[in-house]
Amino acid sequence: MSLAGRLGLLVLATLVSYPLGLAVGHPWLLPALNTLPAYLTMVALLRRGERRHAVVAMLVWAVALAVGGTASFALWPRPVDAVVLNGPAYREEMFAWILTGVGRESQPSRFLPQHVLHLAGFVVLSLATASALSITMGAVLMNFMSFYVASLARAGVPAWAVVLLGWQPWAICRVAAFCTLGVVLAEPLLARVLKYRYDGLRGARPYVLAAAAGILADWILKALLAPSWGAWLRPLLAR
Repeated sequence: MSLAGRLGLLVLATLVSYPLGLAVGHPWLLPALNTLPAYLTMVALLRRGERRHAVVAMLVWAVALAVGGTASFALWPRPVDAVVLNGPAYREEMFAWILTGVGRESQPSRFLPQHVLHLAGFVVLSLATASALSITMGAVLMNFMSFYVASLARAGVPAWAVVLLGWQPWAICRVAAFCTLGVVLAEPLLARVLKYRYDGLRGARPYVLAAAAGILADWILKALLAPSWGAWLRPLLAR
């Protein structure tokens, strides 16, 4: 199957996972359904030695999660608070920060330790489970971020502001970096289990460096832009 065909099936399966997961209503089923097509696609591509295509597939998957999750949570006819893991808590934290200007989001001394902890956990889970658990946790993270963006729309924030201000640039950098790391760090264990040729992490150095640049951009952009970002959203959410 061509890469375009694989990506098309991946996007379709990811989008379909939202109505299925929301209809059943079990909190852990939704990220499991989100993750399954992405993980199978990644494994198939890595087994063929197509690391670059695997990274592309995971980035496309992340975009499908952001679009599919945000649209599904915003348009679903019933509240989805009980289905989205950490969704309500994250929404309340973000709304409080927007309305008051006070919160972890714009305080590097508070958000940097959390980000470092998340990064360390992601690396450990990726190496220990060939990224199966880390990518699933990535889907959980994407879903509660999408839930927050959808909540802006449900709270009456104009559509243009939801589109332009909902997904912050630093969060996009973080997601891209973690998608790339998920592919690279899956290979040591995956190659051993599936017994395919693997050139080691040294061969994946460009992807590791790209992920490191994305993580650094996340921290810098968040420190510089978050206070203004919240101020831009404040009058739109408070009205």
